[in-house]
Amino acid sequence: MLMLLLFLAGCAGRAPVPPPTPTPVRVNLLGHTIQAGAFSVLDNAVRLTESLQQKGQPATFFKDNDGLFKVRFGDFPTGDAARRYADLLLRQGTIDAYYIVAPGKQAAAQRQQRGDAFVRSRLVETAKGFLGLPYRWGGASTKTGFDCSGLTMTTYRLNGYRLPRTSGEQFRTGTSVSKTAISRGDLVFFAIQRGKKVSHVGVYIGNGRFIHAPRRGKTIRISSLESDYYRRHFVGARSYL
Repeated sequence: MLMLLLFLAGCAGRAPVPPPTPTPVRVNLLGHTIQAGAFSVLDNAVRLTESLQQKGQPATFFKDNDGLFKVRFGDFPTGDAARRYADLLLRQGTIDAYYIVAPGKQAAAQRQQRGDAFVRSRLVETAKGFLGLPYRWGGASTKTGFDCSGLTMTTYRLNGYRLPRTSGEQFRTGTSVSKTAISRGDLVFFAIQRGKKVSHVGVYIGNGRFIHAPRRGKTIRISSLESDYYRRHFVGARSYL
């Protein structure tokens, strides 16, 4: 399933690597979201997503199991609040129809019943859906590409988690994990720039590999933690489950 999320900020926001803390910052779960559109042409889903972004709504489009591109957006505390906003968009002509997605349908909300392995598998499958897309600083769409933290934030939000936007914020969130204990779906962090500052992040998919958006001119790809380059720049991992 191809899933994408539009956000404006970049992979910047680099922060000095802090020491592990005994009380991690928790990642909250998303509320009700709105689903709209069923497009056979990707550009139509892109246009709707960008229109919603201009209205201040973080929006994601994805390729559903039926092969059509659909759009999800919003983070509402109740279904009624989501429905009122969707009805407003209907009256404005922004959308033609909609469906309210309850939090319970997200992988994050099913964790207690279906277990961590289920959520981790969903995170990995989501990240794999972005393979081959282009990188572009600050971008998060098929037109402009992804940056590293936009990719990781999108992967988590599409599974029901409010992951922060920048790599530095993501590093300060969650629970520190040793390199020998990293699990599928955890995030791995690197200090690519000068000094010990977090400036790059990827989604760990198992067997020493991770999915990430490397840099300009490169597509989202799978790399190895054991390569000389990434082993040299590795600074830590975080779990959010």
